[in-house]
Amino acid sequence: MTKRTSAKYKLDRRMGENIWGRPKSPVNRREYGPGQHGQRRKAKISDFGLQLRAKQKLKGYYGDLTEKQFKRIYLEAARVKGDTGENLIGLLERRLDAVVYRAKFVVTMFAARQFVNHGHVTVNGQRVNIPSYRVKEGDVIEVRDRSKQLAVLLEATQLGERDVPDYVDADHSKMKATFVRTPGLTDVPYPVVMEPNLVIEFYAQN
Repeated sequence: MTKRTSAKYKLDRRMGENIWGRPKSPVNRREYGPGQHGQRRKAKISDFGLQLRAKQKLKGYYGDLTEKQFKRIYLEAARVKGDTGENLIGLLERRLDAVVYRAKFVVTMFAARQFVNHGHVTVNGQRVNIPSYRVKEGDVIEVRDRSKQLAVLLEATQLGERDVPDYVDADHSKMKATFVRTPGLTDVPYPVVMEPNLVIEFYAQN
């Protein structure tokens, strides 16, 4: 499993945005960046800077994926027919950890990765412990019987700060969810503006 090397709230501070929409985010209290120079007046960001920032924000949102993982997903999105930006979002949302998060089985995307990695989830009745496993439309994701009473599950399902999107059909009484369809950018309930078009430009030019 890829180890997260930076605290999730550091990502919020670095971006100056509450990426996951969490009430505990430090950006809710102070919007400037971390460190002793965080309050300096911000210089105008170059096109490259905007593209890099868009990539870091999207990559960070999905559990701070490594550059190798993220670029591999981008290259696959570029190979598939259709809009590359939409394809990129669709591939990211088809990750098993993302679906577990969208179904509100866990509180954060980072917890979703750990939850899957620890073997608490099945896909179509088969145990899967690979967070990057790609689900297909119609796949049924379920929490294993021995894991259904975990406190993290009960906490997450009662969370009022976000809803389950319509491309995931979740039944919290059975701790089961069906991945209904692959979403587009406008379907995904990001708390902040994501710009996959800038991510595509970043990789196209660098």
